[in-house]
Amino acid sequence: MKMSNALIPTLRNNPAEADTISQQLLIRAGFIRKSAAGLYHYLPLGMRVLSKIENIVREEMNNFGCQELLMPIVQPAELWQETGRWNAYGAEMFKVTDRHERQFCLGPTHEEMITDLVRSEVNSYRQLPLRLYQIQNKYRDEKRPRFGLIRGREFIMKDMYSFDRDADGLDRAYWDMYQAYTNVFNRCGLYVRPIEADGGAIGDSQTHEFTALAEIGENTVVYCEKCGYAANIEIAPCPVPEVNKEKEAQLPLEKVYTPDSKTIEAVGNYLQVPAEKCIKTLFFQADDELICVLVRGDHEVNDVKVQRVHPCFALEMAEEEDVVKAVGCSFGSLGPVGLSKVKIYADLAVEQMVNLVCGANEEAYHYINVNPGRDFQVAGYYDLRMMQEGEPCPKCGQLTSSARGIEVGQVFKLGTKYSEAMGATFLDENGKTQIIHMGCYGIGVSRTMAAAVEQHNDENGIIWPKAIAPYHAVVVPVSVKDEQQCAIAEQIYEALQKRGVEVMLDDRNERPGVKFKDADLIGYPVRITVGKKAVEEQTVEYKLRAEADSVLVSVDDIVEKTVAYIFS
Repeated sequence: MKMSNALIPTLRNNPAEADTISQQLLIRAGFIRKSAAGLYHYLPLGMRVLSKIENIVREEMNNFGCQELLMPIVQPAELWQETGRWNAYGAEMFKVTDRHERQFCLGPTHEEMITDLVRSEVNSYRQLPLRLYQIQNKYRDEKRPRFGLIRGREFIMKDMYSFDRDADGLDRAYWDMYQAYTNVFNRCGLYVRPIEADGGAIGDSQTHEFTALAEIGENTVVYCEKCGYAANIEIAPCPVPEVNKEKEAQLPLEKVYTPDSKTIEAVGNYLQVPAEKCIKTLFFQADDELICVLVRGDHEVNDVKVQRVHPCFALEMAEEEDVVKAVGCSFGSLGPVGLSKVKIYADLAVEQMVNLVCGANEEAYHYINVNPGRDFQVAGYYDLRMMQEGEPCPKCGQLTSSARGIEVGQVFKLGTKYSEAMGATFLDENGKTQIIHMGCYGIGVSRTMAAAVEQHNDENGIIWPKAIAPYHAVVVPVSVKDEQQCAIAEQIYEALQKRGVEVMLDDRNERPGVKFKDADLIGYPVRITVGKKAVEEQTVEYKLRAEADSVLVSVDDIVEKTVAYIFS
């Protein structure tokens, strides 16, 4: 490709709306353009990267016996109603109604669709195991689309579904995909950590997330360097602090005035008590029910764990007006004492506390010397908080570390969740009806592109891993007015093409500095500069994008050197 004919609209400055490195660089380098919040055009360079990621995914899926198909994006509501997810999936689902008043959705995922297909086509054990996948657009009406391709409303995803006769077959499929995903991300040049995770609205059995470590990641990973344990902070089990209650006698309950103290920090400062001696009281709307959750003042509530204890379709922080209506007090002075009409759940650490501080459900007042069991009752004590960095590993006891990450893939064991709900069965060797065991496995293709940029960049632009770079190399004649330079550049360009190198010839009538800046911004792995020395000394400048220095290479050797690097 010659750059004079290419659509590569590069920008010098960061777009005002871009809030991540990948969003900034992909826009500036001419890979994507924003259409609306969470919606993007993929320009030719972006399409080349997506295609390479997709091809790697296809190769690894096919290597593990998967077959590619393509399902409709528009899905009938009745399939989702069979599994109970039509309402459970929540406001992120795009729902539409056709001219006949029949309801559909734009597919956020395809468990129902694939199960419906398989139940109509598979009836014998001889047709199993079966592994089917697609690469397709998905749609989720994100409340706050952000971070460019990392959290959009339309995105490209590979979703694969396995169908097996029994749990052992599902286990084999699960670990095959675990290995396939490891291969995919290694080939794409990403540093990814597989972690234990929560199944969310898709599955409720065993699952691992493949998390690309990056500062802007929305997920927090807790991991142990000693034993290798790694988990999403949403599911990491928290240790229960050991407290010797016998060392501190329970004191009488007392209500105290706490003006201008609406946070744990402000209350602690006013009463001269540490955060770990306070109770944090939070209210959640669990479907139509208001519930209360208590954690220690220096801990954070984990809503995923709360939803496991109190099963519901939707769990969100309660609106202040709803809390005032139920309790008679606004945020800042809430507490469990005297709270009788709302179900209360408490973290295990709260049970160990003695003579603590909490809101009195009266504006500007708190209780001191509050003791669980004596002054308030709860529906149960559970692990309801986020693990903190430096707490003991739940497997070996070593102190843990944490990091931010972007989820680029996830594997689920669904078991019989969907097949049982939708009647996906088969006849075994004895003619007896059995339920199919399922798994599902997703890779965010467009998100993988963004994650690669987050991990591979510098102050000058993108540094693409070779396997997914839009072009392997760029040939830059310093002066397009110099016929000899142009002839040598064209010669190298054509020779590289014949050897299978994907190469761009920057034949624009631009200053050398502009061309070099664009080359670094776009992130070609190799830059070959053809200048005066190419004419006078038969040498060209050879520079790897990932390295600071360049070297001079003879015109006769430049093709072999480039080929050796690209295909090594």
